[in-house]
Amino acid sequence: MEILNISIEVILLIGLSAICSGLNLSLMSLDLRDLKRKARAGNSKAKRILPFREDSHLSLVSILLTNVAVISVTSLTLEHHFNGYIAATASTLLIVVFGEMFPQAFFLKHSLNVTAFFIPFLRAIIIITYPISKPLQKLLDRLFKDEPYALHSRRELGLLISEHTGAKTSELDEHEVGIMKGALMLSEKRVRDIMTDLRHVYWLTPDSIIDADKIDEIKLENWSRIPILSSDRKECLGILLMKDLVDIDFDERAFSISELLVRPTKVVGSMMALDTLFRAFIGAHAHLMPVEKNDVIVGIVTIEDLIEEILGQEIEDESDERKR
Repeated sequence: MEILNISIEVILLIGLSAICSGLNLSLMSLDLRDLKRKARAGNSKAKRILPFREDSHLSLVSILLTNVAVISVTSLTLEHHFNGYIAATASTLLIVVFGEMFPQAFFLKHSLNVTAFFIPFLRAIIIITYPISKPLQKLLDRLFKDEPYALHSRRELGLLISEHTGAKTSELDEHEVGIMKGALMLSEKRVRDIMTDLRHVYWLTPDSIIDADKIDEIKLENWSRIPILSSDRKECLGILLMKDLVDIDFDERAFSISELLVRPTKVVGSMMALDTLFRAFIGAHAHLMPVEKNDVIVGIVTIEDLIEEILGQEIEDESDERKR
């Protein structure tokens, strides 16, 4: 009977030590900013844990005081029934294996769930140890202030997003991951990387004449927007939209460019970053902008080019299908 009583006492004490040891590791392993994000997203477990993780020094001191007390009682209990050498050896092995090693490995693997489950236990030991833990907490707060907030770099964010690819537990599919990574890379890419060289662009000069034959020629090229450039390619007078020409009867007579509606646009530099280009499109209310290099227009870039770069794949419309 005495052996049974000793065994029950030791099991209870080692169990308490295991909870304290595992809880200490799991609670401190949870990133405070990640917990805040989860809590804002509605995660109930993160909401339960967050106050105790924010007051980390009080939680830490309370857990350690309780754990040390339990370990001391375990050693005294064994020493009372066995000689010093056996008691020291037994208490060391039991605490290391069952009070430290196994619980820490388990708690760390399931840190959020296990920590949330033992929040009532943590609250209880904080209340019990409060007269001692509170002064120690104030001392730690004074000695060890919070670390400055460190944001992820663009590369780190890209790697974090890439981890969602193929992960069964991820809420993101491969297309969403690709879009996010494409958006992150916008500031590292330049307009010259996605523009269409002027050699492959159908454009007109201010002295061009638009007649029925010219309309047939434009239709053949399948362009919906025609840049109007000066003959030396140093200036863009605007964009001619095919939709603005639909109601004009070019069979009756020819029209000069000055007689037609030419919509204004902005010229962008070939070295402009793509995130800046995105804002330029929004500000210009345009779908096409000429690209200049060394004060000479060398190509065009469209909102479609930018979207394709973000999506990571080409967008084909009806005219593209006809060309194939």
